Amino acid sequence: MSSPQTAAARGTATPATVAPAPYPRRWYTLGVLCLSLLVIVVDTTIVNVAIPTLAASLDAGSGALAWIVDSYTLVFAALLLPAGSLGDRYGRRRALSAGMLVFGAGSLGAALSGTAAQLIAARAVMGAGAALIMPATLALLTAVFTDPAERARAVGLWSAVSGLGVAIGPTAGGWLLQHFSWGAIFLVNVPVVAAALAGAAFLVPASSAPHRPPVDAAGTVLAVAGLGALTYAVIQAGEDGWATTGTLARFAVAAVLLAAFGYSQVRAAAPMLDLSLFRDGRFTAAVASVTVMFFGLAGVTFVLTQIYQFVLGYSPLEAGVRALPGALALAAASPLGTRVAARFGIRVAITAGMVTAAAGLAWFATADGGSGYGHYVVASVLLSAGIGLTMSPATQSSLSALPPAKTGIGSAVSNTSRNLGTVLGVALVGSIAATVYSGRMPEGPAGESVGAAAGIARHLPAPSAAALHDTAAAAFVHGADLGVLITAAAVLVTAALVARHLPGRR
Repeated sequence: MSSPQTAAARGTATPATVAPAPYPRRWYTLGVLCLSLLVIVVDTTIVNVAIPTLAASLDAGSGALAWIVDSYTLVFAALLLPAGSLGDRYGRRRALSAGMLVFGAGSLGAALSGTAAQLIAARAVMGAGAALIMPATLALLTAVFTDPAERARAVGLWSAVSGLGVAIGPTAGGWLLQHFSWGAIFLVNVPVVAAALAGAAFLVPASSAPHRPPVDAAGTVLAVAGLGALTYAVIQAGEDGWATTGTLARFAVAAVLLAAFGYSQVRAAAPMLDLSLFRDGRFTAAVASVTVMFFGLAGVTFVLTQIYQFVLGYSPLEAGVRALPGALALAAASPLGTRVAARFGIRVAITAGMVTAAAGLAWFATADGGSGYGHYVVASVLLSAGIGLTMSPATQSSLSALPPAKTGIGSAVSNTSRNLGTVLGVALVGSIAATVYSGRMPEGPAGESVGAAAGIARHLPAPSAAALHDTAAAAFVHGADLGVLITAAAVLVTAALVARHLPGRR
């Protein structure tokens, strides 16, 4: 038998230096992972355009409508960390398949719901399935793409699908509502789930952490309770007000639970979440940038959907179609972000993306009640392009800081921050827009929401209808401007922190 030195002298590799062979069907695997990701991300926004229809069909009040939207996100965010840990322990393909089954069952239940309560419960089940799916997709991607250059391309495509799903949700929902009943926006998930399950069985390899971590029961309970309490506090703050006693109490409870979770992780022999990850600037900066970018995207999508329908008078389908330029900009900018990061470094790519997004948000904030579609599409394209430039480099940055045993839980941390950013964006921008709107409108039903004003205006004589529409449009757009302007400031501050603390080109 030849020695390692002899083998090296002959120019052959020793077993210790042989890189693992790439998975031969890895690009097909990526297709399955992206399909699985797309269906759960679309569901974060597809319901928004159906709110007026659901209100009439299910006789749902404003509180029930809010929970139809938020129950999915609440459960999704609360279960992400434990779900990522379970995938690391028991297998990421198993987590993906189990998540698709749960998500599909919840989708079928949502489509067949006859009351608002049933729909809220079904949406919560869908959120549980989504929590299993999302971290598994990124962990599996990391496992099958071992070459750094190929992994960067794969992450770029994954990131594009992740952001694209948020952007095309209103378009897909509008088209389905135009041609079918509201149940179609949930029933359409079932064949997608079936295709993803079949693809996972044949094209996705088994993958788990190299050393199975033990189940952290205390950490799991505290993570679910803490993240659930925080998400609930943010959601309710948008309705009850941010400075009320109830809101402050809910945030205090969430803070105590999350502090207890952190303490349990420090003390645990085998913690579910290694808090030392946050000492790495690549990981922390990536998490912060993703959070604030989805904060902006979700907030703008929430108010823009209402502006298109209630201010500019578009149907759900017309509003959805007009959201497509932003979606296309995001899809085009995501692979560009990968190339910029490869040439100039991740810090330059993320900072450039965040500055571009902030420019779009600032431009949005100059709108008034008479602004047309052209104004909003410029803002949407700039924001979406900035998010596309940021997403892939930020995901690469977080992955580069993760050991193989922690890719599931690490990606779950990143995705949890994304979901919390989404919830916070809708809650904060939505609450500011609603508060300013109510304060600038005379007392009465039309002052409750811009949608209520639009419904009343349809039954008034033309001069009165035009006057009410103009007043409501000016009030709502002014409130939306203020919320979006605060978002732009948050993005710029985060961009400055990223530029300061994220490692340079190396």
